[in-house]
Amino acid sequence: MEVASRFVCVILARFKTMAKQHESNSKKDFIREIVADDILSGKHETAVTRFPPEPNGYLHIGHAKSICLNFGIAQEHSNSGARCHLRFDDTNPAKEETEYVEAIKEDIRWLGFDWKEHLYFASDYFDQLHAWAVHLISEGKAYVDDLNAAEIREYRGSLTEPGKESPYRERDVEENLALFERMKLGDFTDGEKVLRAKIDMAHANLNLRDPVLYRILHKKHHRTGDLWCIYPTYDYAHGQSDAIEGITHSLCTLEFEHHRPLYDWLVNNLPVPLRPRQIEFAKLRPTFFLMSKRRLLEMVREEYVDGWDDPRMATLSGLRRRGYPPAAIRSLCKTVGVTKFNSVTDVALLEHAVREELNKTAQRRMVVMEPIKVSITNWPSDGHVEMMSAVNNPEDSNAGRREIALSGEVFIERSDFMEDPPKKYYRLSPGAEVRLRYSYCIRCEEVIKNDEGDVVELRCTYDPETLGKNPVDRKVRGAVHWVPANEAFEADVRLYDRTFLVEDPAAEDDWRDALNPDALTELTGCKMEPILKNALPGECFQFERNGYFCVDSKYSVPGKPLFNRTVPLRDSWGKKQSK
Repeated sequence: MEVASRFVCVILARFKTMAKQHESNSKKDFIREIVADDILSGKHETAVTRFPPEPNGYLHIGHAKSICLNFGIAQEHSNSGARCHLRFDDTNPAKEETEYVEAIKEDIRWLGFDWKEHLYFASDYFDQLHAWAVHLISEGKAYVDDLNAAEIREYRGSLTEPGKESPYRERDVEENLALFERMKLGDFTDGEKVLRAKIDMAHANLNLRDPVLYRILHKKHHRTGDLWCIYPTYDYAHGQSDAIEGITHSLCTLEFEHHRPLYDWLVNNLPVPLRPRQIEFAKLRPTFFLMSKRRLLEMVREEYVDGWDDPRMATLSGLRRRGYPPAAIRSLCKTVGVTKFNSVTDVALLEHAVREELNKTAQRRMVVMEPIKVSITNWPSDGHVEMMSAVNNPEDSNAGRREIALSGEVFIERSDFMEDPPKKYYRLSPGAEVRLRYSYCIRCEEVIKNDEGDVVELRCTYDPETLGKNPVDRKVRGAVHWVPANEAFEADVRLYDRTFLVEDPAAEDDWRDALNPDALTELTGCKMEPILKNALPGECFQFERNGYFCVDSKYSVPGKPLFNRTVPLRDSWGKKQSK
């Protein structure tokens, strides 16, 4: 019986292990399954991926998914020597800047990833790409065309009609080689000639209808200067750069699916050292975000925002400045997963991830946004001060506590007082009691107004028997946050809301019409706990009962922090829209 019992236990243990393995495998997305199978089968010794941004703008939230996927796969297979390259596809000097290169590096590091020594540029390969273009011409697979951009579009045809061959398509190899050399030497003006692949002008896939490989562009490149005046197109440079670097799995978003036949045609018709495999996945598309680099650039240039890192922008630098933790963005990417189907992600899911992360990590502080003075009339008149003990973060047992000085005067939120309250109003009103958070219960005895009839002061009494407990003879349901009047310091707060009023601002005729006029509200003279005076740029806090806030990294100065609201404590957007 004992042997049988042991046997059953062993079988059960093995079953549980298999079940866990199956569960783990079932959670793999289709790309990770492909990579794992390729390594297991011996097709590749390890995985080599790349994240290939164009340095023509700042990265936005949509790029985060690709970053997490490419660098994540490399991390998951690190035991076999996997790596992820950061490669800048810098093939258009008219739009690219060193500023963008450095910003992209910073964003990737902020998200928690590192390319180590594997930093590359497509411009590193300009000589090789040019040599391979000459190879295509020599093989009769590329030609120099004199058609301009509009004519090329016209000749390309449509989805229902085949294209027409260029009248320059049948130039002989020697003429094409000579013309291409003259293009390189700068003998022609921008757009006067291009180099095109000779594939099939009647092909069902428009990308194979003699695509442009090189164009003339007399612009200074941010790395190569004036050395070149012809530049490869993205479609030509991308796959060949992958091959040069030994990329095994070239992961692209779905809009490149129709470009894959061209990607394969080029690597199959050139003497490249490796033939990478392109695999497409659906991009991350959160609602209420505008993620077109062209549109984001318009927002910056037209001064709807104060730069690429404005907290109203969808850029990673903007979200960082707003206080979004990188762990929350990684969590969103993991939750959304990797699929082949385009879908839209509710921005509330991102905001939920932000709250979840900040709830665990953010220190609690009391801040009064719109202060009204409260004088405690029965407080001892001898300068008496009591230190109230407040919890820094109830979710973190190591966060400890802090002390806040209570004397005879405090500030509370103006919204926490109502002179003529409705039923079930549990905050302060004439004759009613509330608890000062972490402290005593107070009762409003008198309301002081100015000549205009505005409330400027509340005179209250406190019950010295109520520290840490409710009176047994009465119910005190409300608790309000406060700051000591004699120690509070003033600071400015920026309340950020969603930048756009519609779920898909890119679908609007003009994104400007969808801007939320209340996306930014600036408050001055907010009263804060003295401990916040020395808060550092980038530090995040929960302002109790108000939301999560971050010290602005751009405009804060020592001793005078500026606070940006990251997200409210709860999602009030749905309620606001329904009203």
